[in-house]
Amino acid sequence: MNLKSNEPFWLLKNGLIASYPSLKSNEECDVLIVGGGITGSLIAHQMVAEGYKTILIDKREICNGSTSATTSMLQYEIDIPLFDLIEKIGKKGAVRSYKACSDAIDKIEKLSEKIKSNSGFKRKKSLYFASGKKDSKWLKKEFEIRKSAGFDVKWLESEEIVEQFGFENTFGGILSKQGASIDAFKFSHELFKLNIKKGLRIFDKTEMVNIEYHKGYNLVSTDQGYQIKAKKIIYCIGYESKTLIKENFVNLKSTYAAVSEIDKTKFKNITSTLVWNTDKPYMYMRTTDDGRLLIGGGDEDFYNAEKRDAILNKKEKEILKNLKKIKPDYKFYTDFVWAGTFGETKDGLPYIGEHEKFKNSYFVLGFGGNGITFSVTGMEMASLFMQGKKHPLSRYFKFGR
Repeated sequence: MNLKSNEPFWLLKNGLIASYPSLKSNEECDVLIVGGGITGSLIAHQMVAEGYKTILIDKREICNGSTSATTSMLQYEIDIPLFDLIEKIGKKGAVRSYKACSDAIDKIEKLSEKIKSNSGFKRKKSLYFASGKKDSKWLKKEFEIRKSAGFDVKWLESEEIVEQFGFENTFGGILSKQGASIDAFKFSHELFKLNIKKGLRIFDKTEMVNIEYHKGYNLVSTDQGYQIKAKKIIYCIGYESKTLIKENFVNLKSTYAAVSEIDKTKFKNITSTLVWNTDKPYMYMRTTDDGRLLIGGGDEDFYNAEKRDAILNKKEKEILKNLKKIKPDYKFYTDFVWAGTFGETKDGLPYIGEHEKFKNSYFVLGFGGNGITFSVTGMEMASLFMQGKKHPLSRYFKFGR
């Protein structure tokens, strides 16, 4: 599956950070990680830290799937509002899921500091505003529920949003203290570089084509005819899991994003804020560390990569039209525009855990707008799984829920 169009900003901005070999011999390991994006880098970091002999493979070049197309907005807010999630899974699970995403932002910051990352982690607030009068009522309800659950939030009236951010035609919004941004593409490569020094082995352009299940281990065959004997497999393949797991557990969506030319003066008032709204599909935006405005939206059902990429220009106009509603006088000069594929689950939550048809294996599949923060939670969950233990969120993130 082609997960992105040909011009994702992060890949162009960073270029070829590192090169990895393909597999050319039979190997053995404790843990085989399938998938070399941000999720695979985090899980590999956890496994190596705990002393497991770890191998990672990817059928592409490393980080060249969804990680190169992400907007890298780190939010505790799940795509489904907290009050709605409470109705779906209960208050305990909903609040715990939201708080796990909040904690994940803190953990990424600590990890970034620990490895002396150069990936531009930056603390930001998050503004979630109502784009229509009809949305204001339920968004105010969402504010009250978040506040009662202990989240650091403030309600802003329309006039306050104009004053603080210069956005017109809004109908109130939630300003959250917790949020951040990062260059996930660069951060993933930094984690890989660090863990290679500690024994991690990475093979790109190495595709898994067959698995033999045995008692206590799996035997993975690759497209070049080599085999990897692994005690456990952890799948970090995100949206491509749809091609591996046959039941309908996630709906694939296409999303579109554009980034402006560098102009550090235009959006000074949101350099420390992530912005999104209540439109369906919602518009989202942030600034980059080099002074660009990154804006996205226009989500629709994914059919195939050719159809997704063919309407890039149309979607760019749609996104910028939405921007014009709140910034009528702002002229956006597009530098890059691209498309990516993401997954939408029935409750906005990830799938992390075992699947009955895949023995000696775990899945860490972060979906929706919280893929990165869910993957951080997946680090802790995978650690417990390897010890034969359960995580408090296992029941909410499991297959068949």
